[in-house]
Amino acid sequence: MTNVRHSLDYTDRRIAASLLASPRASWREIGRCLGLSERTVVRRAVPLYGDGTLRATAVRNPAYFPGAVPIALRIRCRPNKIRQVANALSRRPDTIWVDILGGGDEISAVFFLDNPDNRNALLLRDLPATDAVVSWTAHTLLRVFRATFHWTAGLLTAEEAAGLAIAEPEIVATPTDLPAPLDIDTDLIAALVENGRITYTDLADRIGTSALTARRRLDTLLRGNVIRLATEVDLALLGVHAEALLWISVQPAALERVAETLAGHPLVRFVAATTGTVNLMVAVATTDLSAIYAFLIDTIGPLSGISAIDTTPILATAKRTGLARRPFTESADSTRNGRR
Repeated sequence: MTNVRHSLDYTDRRIAASLLASPRASWREIGRCLGLSERTVVRRAVPLYGDGTLRATAVRNPAYFPGAVPIALRIRCRPNKIRQVANALSRRPDTIWVDILGGGDEISAVFFLDNPDNRNALLLRDLPATDAVVSWTAHTLLRVFRATFHWTAGLLTAEEAAGLAIAEPEIVATPTDLPAPLDIDTDLIAALVENGRITYTDLADRIGTSALTARRRLDTLLRGNVIRLATEVDLALLGVHAEALLWISVQPAALERVAETLAGHPLVRFVAATTGTVNLMVAVATTDLSAIYAFLIDTIGPLSGISAIDTTPILATAKRTGLARRPFTESADSTRNGRR
């Protein structure tokens, strides 16, 4: 794996934030948004992709694929084996993210499993057969709230983020508008998972069609919420030094309201309604632990309908948006608690 940056300056951070908000935005669009020349954006952004500091990918929406099962697991492990388990989970093609939580004995992992048989194999065979795993709880993701997908780490103004929104198609509102699958979709999605910024010409070559057809089909899949584009970056480079998962119990009548409110908050980068003893999973990313405390008091506190909350700090990250980070080692823990 290539050597990524250990720091970014303010302009690089804002370019990265623009690509978080709009992963296929053109250099010209980013320059217009940030008040930079297109040449400056190219000079700064291209090397960030070249050394792996930024990575572009795509994530499937499991709701569109018949039989797919999206689940979040909280896995208790033997502390001396937790790196081994996290690395093994990050190598699985069906994990989307893998984080070490709390006191270093728990892993949170989100899986997009292709069918119920794969879910049963994971829960009834793979995890029980792993000696390092002590116990786990499983939460099926019922709905993921899309407002969080344009999170910018607070580096863009609302007007700048809105300006980038034109670089992506507007998402349809109802399931009845979902596009019918085509034979080229499998190869098209696979190409985007490998490189979310692949050119339309190269994408057409991969799927055996014209660049115009590839562009139109990608727009259709994005508008239909079949896939979402994503940019992967170590959040510490953007000034984020504290992350936490909130496992929240919400009264059913208040679930939609609470979820939508939190999904629109600038510190929240993921919200999903789930099954299980808690019914809302929220990922928060901010500058420090004091900001997480303030979020709990000022944002969570006033919301009615919440009956319980479990806050678990994220200590280290092995995988995000389906892309593995560096394998954990003892020395990695000296760099931002291993989140590199």
